[in-house]
Amino acid sequence: MVEILVIIIVVTLLVLTWVLRHQYVKHLEERLLQEKKGREFRKKVLQERDQLLDALGDAFLLVNDTSQIVFANACARKLVKGRRLVGRSIMEAFLDDRISVAIMKCVRTGKSMQEKVILDSAHTPLGSATVQGAGAWVIDAAPLETYSEEGLTRVVIRDISAEYQADQVRRDFVANASHELRTPMAIINGYLENLIDDDVLEDPATSRKFLEVMRKHGQRISRLVEDMLVISKMESGDALALNQEPFDIKECINDVVDRLEPFIDKQSVEIQVSAKPEGLTITGDRFYWTQILFNLVENALKQNVNGAIKISLLAERHEEEVRISICDDGVGIPAADLPYIFRRFYRVEKHHSQTEIKGTGLGLSIVRRAIEAHGGQISASSIPGQNTCFMILLPLE
Repeated sequence: MVEILVIIIVVTLLVLTWVLRHQYVKHLEERLLQEKKGREFRKKVLQERDQLLDALGDAFLLVNDTSQIVFANACARKLVKGRRLVGRSIMEAFLDDRISVAIMKCVRTGKSMQEKVILDSAHTPLGSATVQGAGAWVIDAAPLETYSEEGLTRVVIRDISAEYQADQVRRDFVANASHELRTPMAIINGYLENLIDDDVLEDPATSRKFLEVMRKHGQRISRLVEDMLVISKMESGDALALNQEPFDIKECINDVVDRLEPFIDKQSVEIQVSAKPEGLTITGDRFYWTQILFNLVENALKQNVNGAIKISLLAERHEEEVRISICDDGVGIPAADLPYIFRRFYRVEKHHSQTEIKGTGLGLSIVRRAIEAHGGQISASSIPGQNTCFMILLPLE
């Protein structure tokens, strides 16, 4: 009887042990499965976070309380030309102190901050010269108080260089325009004072001379205002709404030559116009193309006032593009000036002061803007003392 009882107890213990073990194993498996799912879920969340942050147009960093970078999105890596960021300190990552100091200020104080950093053309966040013109960045940093990991600071570095440079261009434009308007206005006012205060009105010849000078400077002001309105319209985006229609490019060139005929005759300029094939048409806004060709021919005239020259205008179809060249055999453009001739208000002063066709300094800038609005390109080449040639390349639609 005792033996049977012992056997029953042993069997019961074995069964209980097996059941408990089975339950423990099952519980362990469930726990491991939950942990695995948790890790996979966390991994998925982190991947989605990284994908979301990589999609940002701004550089994004997570920095710990020891100033080490623990996360950097794609834009941040691009900002430093692919250099490794994670694991590096802020001071190592950004060689320019103005960037790193701004970030460190937030990390050390634990306070949110936003700071604009302006770097000249010799610097970028890397400390190297890789941009044209001054660059500007907004550093936006704040501690992540609700983040699961303590002591993290999120940093957003927003590149506002384009906006900053555009603002600089606008300020320069206003300053240059004011300067250009001030000179002829001062001359007109001076002659008006002489007419009013002196006895000039009693001398018809002198009065006519004064009025003629004022008329010329008044025309210059009018032309300057017109050019400023044109280039302002282009830069505002309105120039993209072009009145596109096919037209004969040679007819357009001839219209321009007719408009400039008084100056052409006065300077004894020989004009050659040709198109290959004859009747060559392009699609574009004829108003702007007239402005383009007028400015280029006028530029040749005002740069060559001391002798007879030849100006040739050739339009020809070449494979999938139209090439339009405007060349003259005049004084040419100095090599030092050539890279800057399409800038607004830039003049080759050596020749400009000698001509009666006073420029506004905006003509070639308008030319480039209008050609680019049509999807084309313009380049200039010159040999001082021999020739100057402008080449327009316009893709055929």
